[in-house]
Amino acid sequence: MNSNKTIINYLTDFLDYSEIEKGLSSETQKNYHRFLEKFFKWLRENKLENLKPHELTNDHIWKYRLHLSRSINERSKVGLKKSTQNYYLIALRNLLSYFVEKDINSLPPEKIKLAKDKNNKEVNFLKIEQLEKLLLAPDTETIAGLRDRAILESLFSTGLRVAELVRLDRDQVKPRAGHSGFLEISIIGKGSKVRTVYFSDRAISWIKKYNDKRVDLDPALFINFTTAQKNSSDSRRLTVRSIENIVKKYIMIAGLPVMSSPHTLRHSYATDLLAQGVDLRLVQEFLGHSNISTTQIYTHVTNKQLSDIHQKFHSGKRLKN
Repeated sequence: MNSNKTIINYLTDFLDYSEIEKGLSSETQKNYHRFLEKFFKWLRENKLENLKPHELTNDHIWKYRLHLSRSINERSKVGLKKSTQNYYLIALRNLLSYFVEKDINSLPPEKIKLAKDKNNKEVNFLKIEQLEKLLLAPDTETIAGLRDRAILESLFSTGLRVAELVRLDRDQVKPRAGHSGFLEISIIGKGSKVRTVYFSDRAISWIKKYNDKRVDLDPALFINFTTAQKNSSDSRRLTVRSIENIVKKYIMIAGLPVMSSPHTLRHSYATDLLAQGVDLRLVQEFLGHSNISTTQIYTHVTNKQLSDIHQKFHSGKRLKN
């Protein structure tokens, strides 16, 4: 249906929809408000404040993208980064998605193309066969190898950041009596945000094998077995750098791409969830992202996978004519 309301006058409705129907946090709503205000300001400056949703054209979007590309950051006095431009475009894309949801005639959301950032690194993730090679790389005949296998399994099972992983204690990661190996725990992540993470039966199994071999009383889940302690009371808890080096070691042993890193396992975790059909909003919660636009980097990967699958299995080659 065509609407008599201007695009600008839909802001409150859109934010209410984002809160009630999409379940977005108040912080995300504030960001969307701020990002859309830039678009509304552009409309006013170009005497388009009375533009209605069905009157929005590809030409308007193109001119707004040019405006973003030529905008200057008020603080740094330099042009907006491509990633920052994309925040504004993603907010506008979500507004158009709202119009579609409410049967209000407008441009399709996919008409909003994001700015390409040549300096922005692609999301690196491992395919299943590569993950298998990595997980099998540690020598599990040694306690250090058991620890390393447990680290790799935990990173892929949970999507934890390395800084979050090193803070784990043994008591946190213990299956409760009478329960299966699967375990969910609460952690405090980036920005002091509490979230739930999930350890698979497989990850818990390797953590148990590792802990069963330990004879120390250190409360840390992952500890150093090579560096001597200065004092018996000092914790041997691994550092972020230590785990980064451990993961890089097995990346080399497994013969995986050199650009892989501990964060690649987090990327692999997110990509695998999306490839299995998990909703982007849920993946956002699993990863602990405050803003959905951060999680949306993974959709480029899964969209490419979907495209490849479509070409392979639905190309029309089976049709006779």
